[in-house]
Amino acid sequence: MTRLRRTVLVVAALNLAYFVVELTVALTAGSVALLADSVDFLEDTAINLLVLVALSWPAARRALMGKAMAVVLLVPAAVAAWEAVQRFAAPTAPDVVPLVLVSVGAIAVNGTSAWLLARTHHHGGALGRAAFLSARNDVLVNVAIIAMGVLTAWTRSGWPDLLGCAIILLALHAAHEVWETGEQERLAAKALAGEDLD
Repeated sequence: MTRLRRTVLVVAALNLAYFVVELTVALTAGSVALLADSVDFLEDTAINLLVLVALSWPAARRALMGKAMAVVLLVPAAVAAWEAVQRFAAPTAPDVVPLVLVSVGAIAVNGTSAWLLARTHHHGGALGRAAFLSARNDVLVNVAIIAMGVLTAWTRSGWPDLLGCAIILLALHAAHEVWETGEQERLAAKALAGEDLD
């Protein structure tokens, strides 16, 4: 297994494990922003698994896997959106301490992932770079969630937490991008095989 493949596998495992942690704490603490961010950990898992798969599978199989992962990304995004809609009429402030502690952990996971990928992303071309940029940008999202937690503690309002729902839009955009990449790979595989394009 090449160094890049090992790295993306480790990063995917870290992200999947922290998805479970963040999802559990989000549901317990009552934070829509944290719930939406947990979707991002699932997205990062999918991105890194796509990179891993793309390094060894033919384009037709990558395309199918990409579309399946796009659908998987929509499930937790839909749960986060449902929670947001439920709370919009009367937003309640989440429990701030677990929110901030889990966000600090998320910074550690995303920072570690970005560091690992920075050491190898140049070997994976655009896919490796995408995985690195995703992890790096997630650190900034986690800092924003901590700031929303502090604002929630200060105002004792649930509105700052609902502002974190913008992360749901990022998840929907990511699902769309993964779907489109899968479609491009499907068309490329058909072209390489000499088949008619749809």
